[in-house]
Amino acid sequence: MKNSKVVLAIVLALGVLVLSACGGTKQTEGCLGTAKDAVVDLKCREVKIAVENAYLPFNYISADTGEAGGWDYDAWNDICTRLHCTPVFVESAWDGMIQAVSDGQYDVGADGVTKTEERAKSVDFSIGYVQIEQRLLVRKGENRFSTIEDIVANPDLKLGTQASTTNYETAAEYLPEDRISAFETFPFAVQALVAGDIDAVILDNTIGMGYQGVNADQVELVGPAITSQELAFIYPKGSDLREPVDKALQSMIDDGTLAALNQKFFGPDFVLTYDDIQ
Repeated sequence: MKNSKVVLAIVLALGVLVLSACGGTKQTEGCLGTAKDAVVDLKCREVKIAVENAYLPFNYISADTGEAGGWDYDAWNDICTRLHCTPVFVESAWDGMIQAVSDGQYDVGADGVTKTEERAKSVDFSIGYVQIEQRLLVRKGENRFSTIEDIVANPDLKLGTQASTTNYETAAEYLPEDRISAFETFPFAVQALVAGDIDAVILDNTIGMGYQGVNADQVELVGPAITSQELAFIYPKGSDLREPVDKALQSMIDDGTLAALNQKFFGPDFVLTYDDIQ
């Protein structure tokens, strides 16, 4: 999907996004908001935002309509409305995204990035926009274990997750590498789980609820939270976007917009599945 070269016109409520053959760029047509109403006026500045376009519920391309959507798109359309700027969404594989943002290839990294001290050495973080928990996703009816400690105690059990994520880092804190299967994306990990190749997947609860919805007869979340962390946007070190975006996010918190957005995409009413996206 990420290597295909296509030109696709996508009509959104807030404008027209264009998928370019060279870089997977989707740009809202025109500047959002007004200088008069802006929390901080960025004077229609273009903001390049890295998104995976394959990470429910944060970002995706609908298989039926070709339309881009997700939490990241709605959030940044609202942020740029408050900052009088132009969001430019650029498709980027997760593996390497943080380094690419650090190198200045993008102005912002979206994609549900967990705030960690290690990552803060190479990028700056926004204020957090949602608190998430890492959980275990297992096959329906699993009765051999219910916690990460149970998995540690049974050397026959294997854990899967996405490579280069905090979920993998958490798995590595509990298990040796030969008991962890790293996958390019979470859908591959869940497929392996359903097929019986691994025994559990460690992932964020916001992602796990989506799988639990589409595969309700096959998988379920079990056990207590393994960790609790914040998600935030990332920027190159010293970015002048950090302060204005934080002000926009804070205004979204204050007026209830962020809570409504989180409920829309992280709540039980979000029913889009990985079968519905490209």
